[in-house]
Amino acid sequence: MVASRHGLPSWMRSTAASRVDFEGNVDTIFREQQQKKKEKQQNQSVPIPDANLSFGERALSAAGAAFVSAILVNPLDVAKTRLQAQAAGVPYQGLCGTPCIETTNTMLPDMRSSTARTPWILGSKTVCPPECNQYKGTLDVLLKVIRQEGFWRLWRGTNASLTLAIPTVGIYMPCYDIFRNLMEEFTTQNAPNLTPYVPLVAGSLARSLACVSCYPIELARTRMQAFKQTHAGVKLPGVWGTLTGVINPVKSTNPLQNIQNFRILWTGLGAQLARDVPFSAICWSTLEPIRRRILGPVGDEPSAATVLGANFSAAFIAGSLAAAATCPLDVAKTRRQIENDPARALKMTTRQTLLEIWRDGGMKGLFMGVGPRVGRAGPSVGIVVSFYEVVKYALHYRQLTE
Repeated sequence: MVASRHGLPSWMRSTAASRVDFEGNVDTIFREQQQKKKEKQQNQSVPIPDANLSFGERALSAAGAAFVSAILVNPLDVAKTRLQAQAAGVPYQGLCGTPCIETTNTMLPDMRSSTARTPWILGSKTVCPPECNQYKGTLDVLLKVIRQEGFWRLWRGTNASLTLAIPTVGIYMPCYDIFRNLMEEFTTQNAPNLTPYVPLVAGSLARSLACVSCYPIELARTRMQAFKQTHAGVKLPGVWGTLTGVINPVKSTNPLQNIQNFRILWTGLGAQLARDVPFSAICWSTLEPIRRRILGPVGDEPSAATVLGANFSAAFIAGSLAAAATCPLDVAKTRRQIENDPARALKMTTRQTLLEIWRDGGMKGLFMGVGPRVGRAGPSVGIVVSFYEVVKYALHYRQLTE
């Protein structure tokens, strides 16, 4: 016969009560440990059970996401590039709407009394009011591009963006998934303390691979967005024409030298990697914990709406933070890519470019275009990640039904 717990000494009663319930139930500590273990498993679970998806299915999901994102956010990309190119010295004449006509007649007696749309003429050189020669901000860029070059010019470089985004994201997202799954499996078994750093490393590796593979198209896109149309009716070059224009100035009669000169197509790759690798590291190391915390209470069977909402929210926050933090490197990348002197372009380094930007514009110069960059990155990363995960979700459950 088992004695009542109330008849035990106080020290035995407390010990026994904490270990075994004499009615045969699981004790309090055991239940708490089980609950903690369950919560830990939920927080560490992969958002969507996608281990059986092939690389091709992952790439298809990513390509669709990239297509949607590139079309929706391209105007902000144009605004960001124009602001950064202007800070680098690219001239944008006649932005106020009235062409500045060169003349040798006279000089206006009182420049301050001139209207905003009247050129100031000094000798044989035409000088326009300051507002005619510069963009003031994101909205100003968008309005002036529409007024001067047409509404559809906001999608200048979209073909390059699509040509770039589809293969880049098609490489980036599937490789991140594969690297993350392999690394998490390895660290969980061998070094659990390193598991939280897996998204950071996997994102950096995947982004590096994607950047190096598709960089010439990124170069073409930046140059297409940076320079405005100066002659009405003249068709601007596309991706191939832009790349050809980059190569032509450094061509020579020596075939081996020409092959070596093709490295100009990777001008600014160092700045691109210096921007994108930290961006991916910050983005994924922020996104994964937020996403898992949102999806943790749902368990292993989330709905499509839950997957969409959780991924878009986490990716929007992570993309915005990463874009703001890496803006100085984006400014350096743009400045290197729009350099028209081939000899100088090949000699420029990211460090020298950053110092030059700091010397010319200080902190404001380093964060030139941060508004449209953050405004573009948040929705863009949100669309890409959520679309990608939802398509993976659909493919996964199609496999289950088959």
